[in-house]
Amino acid sequence: MKLRPFFIAAIAVSAALWLAACAKAPDPSWSGYAEGDYVYVAAPLGGRLDTLAVRRGQAVTKGAALFALEAEAEAAARDEAAARLDAARAQAANAGKGRRADEIAVNAAQLAQARVQAELATAEFARQRQLVAQGFVSQARMDDARAALDQARQHVAEAGAALRVTQLPARSDERVAAEATAQAASQALRQGDWRSAQKRQSAPADAQVADTFFRVGEYVLAGQPVVSLLPPGAVRARFFVPQAELGGLRIGQAVTLQCDGCGVPIAARVEFIATQPEFTPPVIYSNSQRSRLVFMVEARPTVADAARLKPGQPLDVRRSGEATP
Repeated sequence: MKLRPFFIAAIAVSAALWLAACAKAPDPSWSGYAEGDYVYVAAPLGGRLDTLAVRRGQAVTKGAALFALEAEAEAAARDEAAARLDAARAQAANAGKGRRADEIAVNAAQLAQARVQAELATAEFARQRQLVAQGFVSQARMDDARAALDQARQHVAEAGAALRVTQLPARSDERVAAEATAQAASQALRQGDWRSAQKRQSAPADAQVADTFFRVGEYVLAGQPVVSLLPPGAVRARFFVPQAELGGLRIGQAVTLQCDGCGVPIAARVEFIATQPEFTPPVIYSNSQRSRLVFMVEARPTVADAARLKPGQPLDVRRSGEATP
């Protein structure tokens, strides 16, 4: 029996509708992966690795020892700075004092001797003046006695001044200089303590040791990480959104994350949207995302939910409220 064109067209339309109904709806999710915010622990000074106190996968608490570099040179420099500080403090203290007791006693004895000499010169001058008045000696003898008396009095003044000097501290400028030297030595010691402490690094927070990069005995350059840590909650989702769908996203918006073996979806919130597009995500988990103009977006789950994710794990990301196909 030959079908009429009307029936043929109806059958074609029905088949097209049936195929359209059976066709799989496009996946509304975005492809991405979990990214870890690692803490790379390094020393600002270089040296041989003497101690590595942790291993990969180990859980550490804040303040726990991670590693130590050889610090012999720093320890020697620290001891030298401590000795210089002691010397500078002693000099500063000495500048605030007078001479020693024995030195003062010497000057006091010299003053007493000068006074005795002055008394003898006074008596001799009086005697010579009386003899001149009686005409027994010449005027020159009295002039010599007067000169000797003046000299003795000058010796008394000199010895008295020397005694007072020995009892005085150093001049104010010298004391200020001595105190500044002591302060500089104190800062040098502080720097030595800091350098010694930097050779030993501890965990800045509770974390899991993600990796270690050196073995004991190897030389580590200044600033080169020795241990990487992954603190709790330091895992975020990074996914890529086509530019046509970007207008529906905003900072703080709720999304859900799904991954193999994760169980129930994980709630997260968008915390970053890239300002520059890219043509291909650096890691492609879905062929449907290939060769599209996309923007990188990052969302962070709660600390508790972040523990369910592992860095590098593929993720499917959806807006909160969208049904899973």
